[in-house]
Amino acid sequence: MREQIGSASKAVVKIGSSSLTTPQGMIDVDRVDALVDVLAARRRAGTQLVLVSSGAIAAGLGPLGLPARPRDLATQQAAASVGQGVLVARYTSSFARYGLRVGQVLLTADDMMRRTHHVNAQRTLDRLLELDIVPIVNENDTVATDEIRFGDNDRLAALVSHLIRADALILLSDVDALYDGPPSRPGARRLAEIRGPEDLVGVQLGKGGAVGTGGMITKVQAARIATGAGVPVVLTAAAHAAHALAGDDVGTFFHPQGRHPGTRLLWLAHATTGRGRLHLDAGAVEAVVTRRKSLLPAGVTSVEGEFAAGDPVDLCGPRGRVVARGLVNFDAMEIPGLLGRSTRDLATELGPEYERELIHRDDIVILEPQS
Repeated sequence: MREQIGSASKAVVKIGSSSLTTPQGMIDVDRVDALVDVLAARRRAGTQLVLVSSGAIAAGLGPLGLPARPRDLATQQAAASVGQGVLVARYTSSFARYGLRVGQVLLTADDMMRRTHHVNAQRTLDRLLELDIVPIVNENDTVATDEIRFGDNDRLAALVSHLIRADALILLSDVDALYDGPPSRPGARRLAEIRGPEDLVGVQLGKGGAVGTGGMITKVQAARIATGAGVPVVLTAAAHAAHALAGDDVGTFFHPQGRHPGTRLLWLAHATTGRGRLHLDAGAVEAVVTRRKSLLPAGVTSVEGEFAAGDPVDLCGPRGRVVARGLVNFDAMEIPGLLGRSTRDLATELGPEYERELIHRDDIVILEPQS
């Protein structure tokens, strides 16, 4: 299956902050150039590439005189504002050595949640590739808030790979593969292939470092998103980028698992968090989850949170477990008066605009069981 990587006509490559910057937060020019050397060679071989690059906040630490990644959101946004320009300028200069041009694409999860927005993002990326531009994608850290963040660029890269219908996703970091335990531990074994969740049972996953926000957990989650959409994934160190793109036996190869629902539902499941919750009775859970029906007011027992029409909300079963997520058609303050009633009765009393579902089935994604 690794041959799919080597023959990919379109690929997404993600690089982490720790692979691009010094511990002090400055861009490491040699590292950037080494990565671009590999990508330019692959581009010359005919593969269209999208680069998802972390490093904006980290690149802003040095110019702002910050000793470490800030914890407060406002300072993170300020660092991203300064660092994003530094980062893209460096990529522009490095790719120019090969006569290649780059285009910056900044995304937020909120952008991708709504159909018109994610369609626009898809069109932009497709057109950039048609124009022989290398898109440099990053989360728009200057405006993203805690409620509308991807959380890490690993997940963003997985979603972008689905958005552009990529043939491969390469996740590059400072670790050369996924191991069954801490790589520094004697006897830790490299996992060359992951065919499904059963191969991850008992595997110890570490946390992110001081410069970036990710870690092995986020990379495995990203691989799960991408492979669930039919995209094979290689996880390895930035130093092995050329071998990974060639389909060589480096890092960890995640086998594709099948086809995922439409792009918008993929974003809804993985790029959003519920702004509130609707609690369903057992009959409504069965209708929504098993029979894939729309959610009607009659099956909802209670509502919590503050949200507006069009926002994502989590759907919970009688015991409080989240079973699905959907884009709601009513504001939170409207819903209590609708609960337990049929749409016909609501339309008779309140008007024809109330003869509709709380959430249409096309706007519902079923989530995996959560503990």
